[in-house]
Amino acid sequence: MASVLVPLAQGCEELEAITVVDLLRRAGISVVTAGLDEKPVRASRGMVLVPDTTLDEALNQEYDMVVLPGGLPGADHLDGDPRIRGLLKDMAARDRYTAAICAAPKVLASTGLLEGKKVTSFPGVLDAFDGLDYRTDSVVQDGKLITSRGPGTAMDFALTLIENLVGKDRRDEVEAGLQRP
Repeated sequence: MASVLVPLAQGCEELEAITVVDLLRRAGISVVTAGLDEKPVRASRGMVLVPDTTLDEALNQEYDMVVLPGGLPGADHLDGDPRIRGLLKDMAARDRYTAAICAAPKVLASTGLLEGKKVTSFPGVLDAFDGLDYRTDSVVQDGKLITSRGPGTAMDFALTLIENLVGKDRRDEVEAGLQRP
């Protein structure tokens, strides 16, 4: 079974985090949400999320994909955490999927993982970084790197993640159940 880690930081964008976790679980993918510490996570719009575990505990297992929700200051907290940066470098070195949405692609950029890659993000988030092939598509994939623009693209992002992990047929089944137009 495919496994995914979704780190949750204080101030994350709840729509992105919840959409990703919900849709991946609908697809039968094992998803672990991990807080940077032991506290519940107060998301950017005030919703309180209770992670499955702490990041320290979650790092004791391996994952096929790491997905970073955006939102501010959530993405800043992820960016400032050396465990996240080490995890992302390790995932890339082992040719595993890394994915980020909204403001979170800046975590990948500051870790050096976006240089020369096709990417997207919330407008302006990656302006300070050189050497990127920036796109304005809802979801952009470059090999095992997947990025997306923001809350409004979270469903397309999650469906793309599903397709990469368990195939197009499973993605189509999940999407059909959502009654999307």
